[in-house]
Amino acid sequence: MDSKPIRVLQILGIVAGGGVEAVIMNYYEHIDKSQVQFDFVVHENSPVDITEKVELMGGKVYKVTPYTKNVLAFMYDVYKIIKKNHYTIVHSNMNTLSVFSLFPAWMAGLPVRILHNHSTSVPSETKRNIMKMILRPFAKLFANRYFACSQLAAEWMYGKSSVESGKVTIIHNAIDLKKYAFDQDKRDRIRKELGIENKFVIGHVGRFMYQKNHEFLIDVFSEVAKSEPNVVLLLIGDGPLKSRIMQKVKDLHLEDKVYFLGLRSDVQDLYNVMDLFVLPSYYEGLPVVGVECQANGLPILVSTNVTKELKIVNLVYYIDLDEKKWIQFILQYDDKMLERIDTREMMTTGGFNIKREAVHLKNMYCVGESVNDK
Repeated sequence: MDSKPIRVLQILGIVAGGGVEAVIMNYYEHIDKSQVQFDFVVHENSPVDITEKVELMGGKVYKVTPYTKNVLAFMYDVYKIIKKNHYTIVHSNMNTLSVFSLFPAWMAGLPVRILHNHSTSVPSETKRNIMKMILRPFAKLFANRYFACSQLAAEWMYGKSSVESGKVTIIHNAIDLKKYAFDQDKRDRIRKELGIENKFVIGHVGRFMYQKNHEFLIDVFSEVAKSEPNVVLLLIGDGPLKSRIMQKVKDLHLEDKVYFLGLRSDVQDLYNVMDLFVLPSYYEGLPVVGVECQANGLPILVSTNVTKELKIVNLVYYIDLDEKKWIQFILQYDDKMLERIDTREMMTTGGFNIKREAVHLKNMYCVGESVNDK
């Protein structure tokens, strides 16, 4: 038997500090690299560079032409990488846009082509939805293995009948539970560093883009701050709409209450600082930040657009995107602040312990490589 590990080509596209790359990197860090090794295809203009981290673990990073710049060049780059390096498994994490990597993989004769859906959609995002609907059947057509982060994401991409027939594998957005466990010392230290020792701290982690609905969040926070002067908001992340949100904060005279912390490598520590996490997204697959919050014992308020599968332990509150309802919940919650609970056993039972789930994914690759194309 060949002692070399199976090399899986992971297609990420743009790397911008988001949840999808966090999920894949979590699996990469914990998978048995004597049996499975990851290489990555990323956009050459990605704001976050994972090269050093990947190379330290034995992998390679291929920087290619962004599909947004030239889709044919992107596809040709992927094709050349596959042919030159003789991969047998490609794992595309670009949702419906995966067609742009799975088609060249099919053309190259690659036997195992995995489509991994991490998202859904929202009716109000009309132009993007039209594109998703056009690309979705083609992404499925050129794949022959089907993954999704949740039941909702699976049904959206593949259809209910495919899910019920067992054709789709749910790959949980698992994390290192120990890494995200609550730490009182870190809470006290970082609160002091930020000058918010005695504040009621609301937090949000997410890329500044339409999906995450920062406009709504700032409007809600503005009203909360009028009734609760001791409240502050931490915004962690970057993205194309950041300057617009910063201007909105300025216009509402909230500069001393809203902290823009940028891209951070210590998000697991910042959860300790928060009293409530908020996620008013228009759509999600299964947000890894929600999993991380629950591992920390941090209560989380989410929109009803987020799948109910996120509720692994009894810390997730669902409210539709009605400003008055969100304001009321936050103001009432401030009066009943909860102590952190240890959730690790429940998270493990729910399938979100990365040490166990990485073994499951490794087995999927090992079985997949031995199965011929359809």
